Amino acid sequence: MKAHATYPSLAGRRVFITGGASGIGAAMVEAFTGQGAVVGHCDLAAEAAETLADAIAAAGHARPWFRALDVIDTPALQQAISDFAAAAGGLDVLVNNVANDNRHDPLQMDEAGWRRCMAVNLDCAFFASQRAVELMRGAGSGGAIINFSSITALLGPAEMPGYVTAKAGLLGLTKSFARRYGVDGIRVNTILPGWVVTQRQLDLWLTPEAEEEWMEQACLKQRIQPRDAANLALFLAADDSRMITNQQFVIDAGRV
Repeated sequence: MKAHATYPSLAGRRVFITGGASGIGAAMVEAFTGQGAVVGHCDLAAEAAETLADAIAAAGHARPWFRALDVIDTPALQQAISDFAAAAGGLDVLVNNVANDNRHDPLQMDEAGWRRCMAVNLDCAFFASQRAVELMRGAGSGGAIINFSSITALLGPAEMPGYVTAKAGLLGLTKSFARRYGVDGIRVNTILPGWVVTQRQLDLWLTPEAEEEWMEQACLKQRIQPRDAANLALFLAADDSRMITNQQFVIDAGRV
């Protein structure tokens, strides 16, 4: 495989990622540490995070900062971001990646289930961004917030209305924060991945039949890998995208 791009501006940049222990999140932790960034992340899966840190250290990069927490615990999430910033000397980039794409019957979902779906997929991105903006504005050097939505926000599949609603909400959150905090030099953008082949997708949803249907609809007849999404996040965090904000970027092999 050819080498990925190197972004000199990412060296030393302080990056916090939610849901960084597996899937796209883990690919981003690896990608940013590989650029020389100082990386922190949070996740419920402490064992997976430790395995990831060992692999990163074995590759010759700095071990990422990590805290085990549930992102729906807003005080714990915001404190983790603050503690990482204190340890790293500041915060330059926030990546709101964490999500849960469980399928559900709209008529069977109760209020508690709906609230948790919003809390995991939308609310935590707002509260993480709230703390990140406070830290970035306090430093006076700008920053970047990258929200992970999904092409489901555009396509609206019937079997996951809560997830679709939350991911559509992230598009609005991006626009509002980009408009409000651009004056502070804070850029806010959204990545909308298609069906990225993570282990979770392989275990739960990506059957041979489902993948065949996907390939028929996509222009590029290849699997989208977590690193593909991570590469786009690197660009949006680097100075190479310094005049890009309030935008949404689809990475779905041409499905939409």
